[in-house]
Amino acid sequence: MSLSDDLYRETILDHYHNPRNHGAIEHPTAQVEGVNPLCGDELTLYLSVKDGKIEDVKLTAKGCSINTASGSMMSELLLGKSVDEANEIVDLFKRMMLDKTEEVELPEDLEDLEALRGVKKYPVRIKCALLPWNTMLEGLGNALKSPAP
Repeated sequence: MSLSDDLYRETILDHYHNPRNHGAIEHPTAQVEGVNPLCGDELTLYLSVKDGKIEDVKLTAKGCSINTASGSMMSELLLGKSVDEANEIVDLFKRMMLDKTEEVELPEDLEDLEALRGVKKYPVRIKCALLPWNTMLEGLGNALKSPAP
């Protein structure tokens, strides 16, 4: 195990034990449930989107450390982003996790997500890491369909 593996494990454990943006939004633009029936991971995503921008994002997650940490990192990175930027980041992360032919490079502002790249070594856990991101895509789609408050 290398020093970088230890550092990445530490990052994941920090986000697991101290999840960012944990909780609920009282009047969300969108609220979406995400479930991985294979392992029992569950999460509820709350989004507040105004004028095409993510004003607030909160999550409540139950399940493994990868699911919780991935959702925590995602919420930190997407808060304040436009819906278009958020969709691009979600797409890039999903390509990083799923592309077997190419090593997807992340820009510097997304380097925290490198901690989750190691999950690719355990294919059964990739769905755990992707659950918050797939739920975010659904939430963003729902938020765009919602009437403006």
